[in-house]
Amino acid sequence: MRREDLERLFEEVRSGSCTPAEAAERLAQLPFVAAGDVLVDTHRELRTGAPEAVFAQGKTPQQCADAAAAIAAAHRRVLVTRANEATAAAVRARLPGAEWHAAAGCLLWRAEEPKRHGRVAVVSAGTSDQAVAEEAALTADFHGAVVDRIADVGVAGLQRLIAHLERFRTADCLVAVAGMEGALPSVLAGLVAVPVLAVPTSVGYGASYGGLAALLAMLNSCAPGVAVLNVDNGFGAGFLAARICQMARRLHP
Repeated sequence: MRREDLERLFEEVRSGSCTPAEAAERLAQLPFVAAGDVLVDTHRELRTGAPEAVFAQGKTPQQCADAAAAIAAAHRRVLVTRANEATAAAVRARLPGAEWHAAAGCLLWRAEEPKRHGRVAVVSAGTSDQAVAEEAALTADFHGAVVDRIADVGVAGLQRLIAHLERFRTADCLVAVAGMEGALPSVLAGLVAVPVLAVPTSVGYGASYGGLAALLAMLNSCAPGVAVLNVDNGFGAGFLAARICQMARRLHP
């Protein structure tokens, strides 16, 4: 249930078009519903402003489809991450029109476009980082941010980075996605006056240790204003970036 749904229900009770007993029955589904063997948190948007997402990894296609359908019914939108082709097919059978982004492993279904607030620049160091970057971009877009994608601008060729300087400086938040030595966020944070969310990826040769080298480099950044997400956590970065944009627009409408 969304906040506007709850306010509409209260207005119906006040006007007499809905009895208190009917309202109580409609609220009985809060704070969760059972969807197959999955318990869906239908109260989350009221508490946090955003609905529960479906993390598909480790779940069966049926479990993902049940959860996605229940979230869509409660919130009129749903995001599924880390999905494969089988999961995508199962979800789209329940939610026709769901957008399937195979490269990022994400599905998006919305009954309506969200209100837009702020601009997030999602910056990726190399083409190998693109799947994580796109997960971040789709998540930020799902939660209402305008997303500017800037790809393949790693520090091995600084001229590529500097060419987009104005786009970086006019964003409300940057998401910097990089593997290997993970230097991109530090360079960006030295150029802009907005938060930089650093996402290390598991891309790199043996001594990158599955993204650990990039993670440690980002955590030890000498540039202030860098916040570090977990390895390959594009979803977390996209969500936080959209939340930062919401707060920025609330302070400066």
